[in-house]
Amino acid sequence: MKNLEKICEQIHEEFNAKTDQREQALKNARELIRRASLTIRAIHRGDVQQAQEELQQGQVIVDDILQHLKREHPDLYYTGYTQDALKEFCEAKLTAAIIYDQPIPSPNEMGIDLPAWLNGLTETIGEMRRRCLDILRTGYTDEVERLLFNMDEIFTQLVTMDYPDAVTDGLRRRTDLARGIIERTRADITTAYRQEMLTKKIDEFTELLADREANQ
Repeated sequence: MKNLEKICEQIHEEFNAKTDQREQALKNARELIRRASLTIRAIHRGDVQQAQEELQQGQVIVDDILQHLKREHPDLYYTGYTQDALKEFCEAKLTAAIIYDQPIPSPNEMGIDLPAWLNGLTETIGEMRRRCLDILRTGYTDEVERLLFNMDEIFTQLVTMDYPDAVTDGLRRRTDLARGIIERTRADITTAYRQEMLTKKIDEFTELLADREANQ
């Protein structure tokens, strides 16, 4: 028992170090989520430069997580808060690529684990719906059709990922939610298109009546 105190002192040292590492991991996760949120906000505001700057700042945090936390403290890397933050960053980066009509970066290119990448991809569907609604406020355009097509393409691939939740980290539930988002968006776009066509026909008819009255 003479060495018990020394053993416990070593345990204290390791626990103190682990606690410090955990606090840093939490700080990085919170900051990464903030950068992802600011990216999404900039995208919807049409501020491309700000969106790119936020993504760059977020990438610095991701690189630090991958280079240090994942290698040195995998137990902290695979905790919920770290994986959620990486998922949010994936959502922001993939949303930017889709809305700006650029190739989407793969999980390998981003260095992100597959579940976080797939769940981030799933949540881009909600952001595309938001983008569609913003566009439809000023009228129907071909851009909403492009976004809806991308939503369908993503969903088509997601439904093939029929694996246990323990493997995909709850992907199936998010995919089910995405289905409803897509169908509501399709209905909104269809309504907007029909209204656009109806307005066009009314304008044409009004113009025709005006021409007839002018010729009488």
